[in-house]
Parts: sequence; C-alpha cells; structure tokens
Amino acid sequence: MASNSNYRAMALLALVMVFWAGNSIVGRAVAGQIPPLTLAFFRWTGALVLLAPFALRSLRRDRPELKRAWKPVLVLGLLGIGTFNSLLYSGLQFTTATNALLLQAAVPGVVLVLDRVFFHLRSGAVQIAGTLATMVGVVFIVFEGDPARALALHLGRGDALVLVSVLVWSTYTVLLKLRPQVAPVSFVAVTFAIGVLVNAPLALWEWLEGLRIVWSTGTVLALVYVTLFPSLVSYFIYNYAAGQLGAARAGQSITLLPVFGALLSALLLGEVLHWYHAVGMALICVGIALGLMALRRQQAGGALRPAPLEGKP
Repeated sequence: MASNSNYRAMALLALVMVFWAGNSIVGRAVAGQIPPLTLAFFRWTGALVLLAPFALRSLRRDRPELKRAWKPVLVLGLLGIGTFNSLLYSGLQFTTATNALLLQAAVPGVVLVLDRVFFHLRSGAVQIAGTLATMVGVVFIVFEGDPARALALHLGRGDALVLVSVLVWSTYTVLLKLRPQVAPVSFVAVTFAIGVLVNAPLALWEWLEGLRIVWSTGTVLALVYVTLFPSLVSYFIYNYAAGQLGAARAGQSITLLPVFGALLSALLLGEVLHWYHAVGMALICVGIALGLMALRRQQAGGALRPAPLEGKP
C-alpha cells in the first residue's frame, strides 16, 4: 500500500538523519586533524571505490540515458556531492557541531520556497504551519531565546558557510525530480564520481598549502564512518525517499538533525545544552508532528500522489 511505503520511507529518513548528524559531529571532532576539503575528497573517493564493482553493469546499461541527461546529472553531482559537504566541513572548522546541525534545520523552509520558485508547487496549510514551527524552533535556538540577539545579528564565518551549504542542499533536494530514469546505483555512482573530480583539486590545494591529515586511530575511524554511513547508505535512502515522498517532505526530515545531533554532540563532544535548545527542539518536534498530520490527511483524501521511484529494482 502507498501509505505503508510512505511511512517506511519516512522511517528510513530518520535513520539517515542519525547518520548525517554523526557526519557533522565527526567533521567537528576531526577539525584540525583532517583538512575539510581533504575530508570531502577521501569520503567520496572511498565511497566510489566501494560502490564501483556493484555499479559497473548498471552503468553500462544506463550509459545512453545518463549521456542524454548529462546536464541535470552534472548539476546534481556538483551540488549534492561536490559542493555541499565541502562547505559543511569547512564551516565545522569554525563553529560547533550543534550550531551546524541546528542551522541545517532551515532546509525545509528553503525547499518549500525553491519548490514554489522552480516548479510552482503549492504546499498545504498544515505542512506550511509545520515548516514554520520548525523554523521558529531553529531561530529560537540560534538567538538563544533572546530577541535582542536577532536585532544584533552577526554570523560567524563557520555559520555563514553552513548556511550556504543549506542553500546548496535545498537546491539539490528540489532538483532531484530531474534525475534520469536509471538504476539508483548508476545515478549515485556517477554523482559520487563528480564529487571526487570536484574535490580532488581542492584537496591538492590544501596539501600544497601544508594542510595534512594527522593520522591516528581516530582519524582512520572518522574516514571509515563518513565513507560508509553518511555516504553510501544515506544517499541511496535519501534519493529513494525524495522520489517516494516528494522534495518537501524529504527536506522536512532534516529537522530531525538538530534533535539527534545536539544530543549526540552533548554526549560525544561535551558541548553544553541550554534551556533554549530544549524549547527549540520542542518546536521542531511540533513541526514534524504537523508534517505527519498533513501527510495523513492527504492520504485519507487521496491527494497524495508520490513520484514514481526512478530507476529499476
């Protein structure tokens, strides 16, 4: 049934958010030990090497369609793989993992706006209310519950880089509907390859500037983690869910990032949680609940027509 597959997709997205929260925490934890652009390069190179043996047959079969649709594939690879993580890892050199995760919760609002701008898609009142609740929660946390801070807004270098990465990821999410009708493994492999090509000269530049990896058990484990879970596993699930639920709902799942990430940051990095984090998280949870309510109403009214899963089983 469609409703079951939709809820399954949302449950899988929650798992993706755990992995991506871990990605931000790892990126912050190895700041100063692995240069950010080098981290992005190793991440996508490792993921591509592991994926390639399983993708070769599909790539040969899907080559004509990938060649025909090379423009959207190139754009998606540049945005979602080549640019987003480089900006995020760079931002994490200068801001906390908690701040980065909270700022990423702005994605749902940006996705709604871009969906409207690019594809003239309208959202229901309940879904808009849910998105606004999550946005208010994020704003409340960023300004620490103090309106005076909003009036004296000053973004640090790291926060600004993370916000740019939010815009990039939101654009990627919206444009996923343009991906070609190929096997998911083919699409992911090609976009990973684009990410490697984009990040290779950037990593080389860091190396020439004298920025090197400080090798240790911790940095090796960090590279293994970002290669497997936030990359290989998560991108397959996210692309599937965006096709099943649509860009807006897939984007809204990112509101779970601060909930998982702030708790993990406190547990693993010792970052302090304050009262305004709790209030903001509560508002974010209200937004998620409203999003689920909107989905249930659309299913009950037969209004939900999820995009077909692109690719072959």
